[in-house]
Amino acid sequence: MSWFKKIAAKNKVGTPIFNGYVKFRSSIYGRVVFIITISSFFLFVSFGVIFRSVNEEYMKSVISENGNNIGYLVEGALYRSMLENDRTSLQGTLDIINTMSGIDDVNMYDNNNNLVYTSISKDTISHGDPDCKSCHQNFDTMFSRKEKSYRIIDADSECIMNPHNNSKNRHLLIKSPILNEKTCYTSSCHAHSANDEVLGSLIIKMPLKGLDDALQKSTTDYTLLAALMTLLLLIFLILFTNKKIKNPLNEIIRASEAVAKGDKSTRLAVKPHQLSDMRMVSIAFNEMLDNLHTATNELQNWSQQLEYKVQKKSEELGQAQNELINIERIASLGKLSLSVAHEINNPLSGILIYTKLIYKQLNNQELELTKKESMLKHLKLIENETKRCGDIVKGLLDFSRKDQNNFEPKHLHEILLETFELMSHPMKVANIHFLSDFNAKADLISCSPNQIKQVCVAILVNASEAVSENGEVLFRTMNPDDEHIRIEITDNGVGISEEDLPHVFEPFFSTKQNASGIGLGLAIVHGIVQSHKGKTEVKSIRGKETTISITLPLILT
Repeated sequence: MSWFKKIAAKNKVGTPIFNGYVKFRSSIYGRVVFIITISSFFLFVSFGVIFRSVNEEYMKSVISENGNNIGYLVEGALYRSMLENDRTSLQGTLDIINTMSGIDDVNMYDNNNNLVYTSISKDTISHGDPDCKSCHQNFDTMFSRKEKSYRIIDADSECIMNPHNNSKNRHLLIKSPILNEKTCYTSSCHAHSANDEVLGSLIIKMPLKGLDDALQKSTTDYTLLAALMTLLLLIFLILFTNKKIKNPLNEIIRASEAVAKGDKSTRLAVKPHQLSDMRMVSIAFNEMLDNLHTATNELQNWSQQLEYKVQKKSEELGQAQNELINIERIASLGKLSLSVAHEINNPLSGILIYTKLIYKQLNNQELELTKKESMLKHLKLIENETKRCGDIVKGLLDFSRKDQNNFEPKHLHEILLETFELMSHPMKVANIHFLSDFNAKADLISCSPNQIKQVCVAILVNASEAVSENGEVLFRTMNPDDEHIRIEITDNGVGISEEDLPHVFEPFFSTKQNASGIGLGLAIVHGIVQSHKGKTEVKSIRGKETTISITLPLILT
């Protein structure tokens, strides 16, 4: 499990520590700190690796140079004893060299790699076995035969010259070949041939503990210095980014949130010590708010002006509409007056003619029986025409007057059932199939029951006059939605033509040729339905059927 997963496991999502970490990690400030810290860490590690590698190379060069110097020193010290073949002096010199600082052992081997002299006089266990042939069958595999060579032995080396009590320290083995010089094979005490190139070898064992300790100390010092520099860099980075990046960003965020909540007076402070980018962002943000404030003020001014203009135009439109309504009323009144004058003029003309005729007949002294019957007939015509005028006036009054009845909550089906019973007998007499289908689930309305009955009777009478014998009239209800109820009266009569449909609710308009009506029935129906806040619709197919529907609002419970 990674470090982040361990943190997430200890601090569940939603805890302050985890939320703070997520917020820091996802912010620009956190990412800048994280990236620079990681980059600095890898940079210091890389420099550490390079520093150690260069330091080791330098130490190797120092070791090689010191080895060469010590080798030359030992060779020079033993040169005279070897040349004179003075074994006692040679051994003494080796013992003296063994006591020198920086040298552990000095061993001499012959041409066959056999140990001839050693500086180890006793206690070989603490120094290791100087006889290399006891470990290596071929001595030349360890060192070069004719050239000076080096070998470092440490804890991992199989060479027993690195004893166990000093296994943690490294040692340097320097092999210096003893070449057959002219002074050697010409000396009287040596029996070497001039053809022998190498007479033996000298192996010097030097401790590397001091150099290794110096290398370790320098590495440790560098690591501590790198850690200290990383910590100081991190502290400086946190303080710098907190002051130069995090705080300005927080100010921008707070200002943005304030503007989003409607505070238009918020502005960012432009400070001289800010970073140039942050200063430019602050200036641009303030300019944006100034432009937004200006645009908002202009928009409000335009809105107020537009509202004023709309209000003024609405008032002018209202006045114009009122004038149009008055004009329409005057036109309607003129049309209505013309129609009324035309309708009343005909019976009045007949009344006038027959009144004059009766007047002449009454002036005659002799009144015969046949003339009396003619006078009674004329009086009956006068009565009918007078009644017709009265019906016209009554229809106009019903059309024009407002309902004086109070509305009351009423179940519509109760009114429709009474209407159905009222119209059943006339329908039966006219040999018309009269059907009802009151399936509306909700029927409670606010109405004037007499007016609703008047509306239904008027439409049913028109339907009965429109169908022929054995015709059919359907009287039904339904709920088009949850807020309304609809009454539909359908007949299979002659129907209404498309050009007459827009005029069926106009006063004195009638499609019936020989009926006794005066054309105010549907106009009165339409006015009553409107007073009940309802809607009247007519659908008709010429020669097939006509449906008149009335939609009324329900009382919602």
